[in-house]
Amino acid sequence: MTSPIVRFAPSPTGRLHVGNVRTALINWLFAHHQGGKFILRIDDTDLERSTKEYEDGIRTDLSWLGLTWDDSFHQSHRFKEYEAAADKLREMGLLYPCYETADELERKRKIALSRGRPPVYDRAALKLTDDERAKLEADGVKPHWRFRLSGERVEWNDLVRGPQSIDTSSLSDPILIREDGSFLYTMPSVVDDIDAGITHVVRGEDHVTNSGAQIEIFRALGGVAPEMAHTPLLIGADGQGLSKRLGSLSMGELRAQGYEPMAICSLLAKIGTSDNVEARGSLSGLAAEFDFAKIGRAPARFDEAELKHLNATILHGLPFDAVKARLAAVDPRAADEGFWTVVRENCSLLPDVKDWVDTVFGDIAPMVADEDKGFVAEAAALFPAGDVTGETWSAWANAVKDKTGRKGRALFMTLRKALTGQEHGPDMGALLPLIGRERALARLGG
Repeated sequence: MTSPIVRFAPSPTGRLHVGNVRTALINWLFAHHQGGKFILRIDDTDLERSTKEYEDGIRTDLSWLGLTWDDSFHQSHRFKEYEAAADKLREMGLLYPCYETADELERKRKIALSRGRPPVYDRAALKLTDDERAKLEADGVKPHWRFRLSGERVEWNDLVRGPQSIDTSSLSDPILIREDGSFLYTMPSVVDDIDAGITHVVRGEDHVTNSGAQIEIFRALGGVAPEMAHTPLLIGADGQGLSKRLGSLSMGELRAQGYEPMAICSLLAKIGTSDNVEARGSLSGLAAEFDFAKIGRAPARFDEAELKHLNATILHGLPFDAVKARLAAVDPRAADEGFWTVVRENCSLLPDVKDWVDTVFGDIAPMVADEDKGFVAEAAALFPAGDVTGETWSAWANAVKDKTGRKGRALFMTLRKALTGQEHGPDMGALLPLIGRERALARLGG
């Protein structure tokens, strides 16, 4: 295989969410596995809805994930190229004007369905005479422009789905240009892929039908259609679609919650494949394992609980230097190597460290049952003298056990709840020196 050139083509009309990112990631991993190029194409032909703010957000999100690009361009800078392609298709008789309104097309669709026929455009516009077209335009009716499909079967070998076949006679001729002269996605994407030398188009399976029409446009414009790979779409852990929750699954939102980029990439790279879903430490490691043959045909299940588990795994392995600045942003008291080493395995997300800052340094409400108050007071009196070290907890617990006769959970859990206000957490032998003598005795009522 020659080095592939792939592209990720987001529209700057919203934030990137997990579905977008999975497409970008698969493109990136494939390109880097094969020593190819990853191009970022900004699909901003919708000038009214596209914004610089969203484009900047897309670039920020991709960079945060580590999905750097080798080249980038805007569709809004290439309208001349699209006009030239449209003129060529008109000259070939493959792009023709249509004058039906949206309401008229909807009526035709309903009539076809009521008669048991597929709602395929009937090409009525091709039957119009020159005089009829001239009259419509004189009356102020502006045409939209459709690409005339061959009516033949288009076939390709999909890298994910295997042999694919689209009977173009079962499709409506796609609209390439709206009444206002703006371009829809279909033709500009083909023109860009030809000019950028795109070798592989990797996208969601909802574009399979589009691919049949686009392959014919490639051929009409003298290009060679890239290889195709259509990946299954994401669903939630409950088997339902994610469309209603995409806002909460945007990269900006996940970043704000404290997720690690490699947790997101590890999950999105492995779900829906034959590989186990496990945390990886680098994108290069994921790229080395990438293979289209591993991607299954079933929808890929995105489970936020699984994402959090992967995030915890990655977070627990991060050295202090890798998180020092971020810890300081949460709370300056957290930016201490000893503190991080003790509490990190009890954090699923880095912002969770704030709970342990409060537990160690803040004013807590000890969890002491009435029947345990006497025991806790007795334990406070036995608290060892001198500096609190890694051995203090063990020595103190043994002294309390010998004096009171308590042992096991009744001993250790009671003291933990009195000192931290929580039933679970880091090893008390490591946590107690962070709490310190003064705070420990205050919490014990000593």
